[in-house]
Amino acid sequence: MTSLLQLQSPDFETIGYSFSEGSRPGNKEHGFYPYTDNGGSTLGISGSDFTILAGDTRSVSGYNINSRHSPKVFKIGGDDETGEGAHIILSVVGFAADGQALKESLDGIVNMYKYQHGKPMSVKACAQRLSTILYQKRFFPYYANAILGGLDENGKGALYSYDPVGSYERVQCKAAGSASSLIMPFLDNQVDYKNQYVPGSGEGHALERRKPEPLPRSTVEQLVRDAFTSAVERHIEVGDGLQMMIITASGIEEIYSPLKKD
Repeated sequence: MTSLLQLQSPDFETIGYSFSEGSRPGNKEHGFYPYTDNGGSTLGISGSDFTILAGDTRSVSGYNINSRHSPKVFKIGGDDETGEGAHIILSVVGFAADGQALKESLDGIVNMYKYQHGKPMSVKACAQRLSTILYQKRFFPYYANAILGGLDENGKGALYSYDPVGSYERVQCKAAGSASSLIMPFLDNQVDYKNQYVPGSGEGHALERRKPEPLPRSTVEQLVRDAFTSAVERHIEVGDGLQMMIITASGIEEIYSPLKKD
């Protein structure tokens, strides 16, 4: 005789309910997400006769550290092994595989230009070409934030910031990556002098805004160190080492300094 409890209880075998995966009958929905965020941060600052790009060397997947020695700043247009002869620098942060692919693509194009035309590609032309590379992949974009640096035709520092689909602008300073929300306000204040005013230049809201001016190299290097030292205190995806590349008329200098490893 069938009890009332049996009539009211669902037949788990009939409806295919199970805690074991794959026992439910019918169509299954499969998902594929090709991207991952490998953490880290980069920043760039341009001066009167130099440009600095810097990034930390930590690579993560969630709470796991994949590598403590993963560079995010690269020389473009030089020798494949040593980077000798390069005159442009590129930083990429986000999905490490996409960043590496983007770097290799741009490096190949810049080297091919040099062989075909007998002269190096200008940083302005390279900036436009990088925008084209990113835009060509707009339907399946590189999951990376790029910053390009070099010296312009007048020998002044040139810095270009990009979004993942190729929109770009020339800026004096820029931060990207996991800790960009921590670093960028610091750069806005110390480099672009936003919300800074000349004391005694007026009354109330009539104060004269302090005008941005190129900073000396020693000051910029210290700002970069301070920015990353502060970021590693507050963000778990940034740390281990600081890689800094400085491009001047005499070439590219690379400086490495340690950061916190916890």
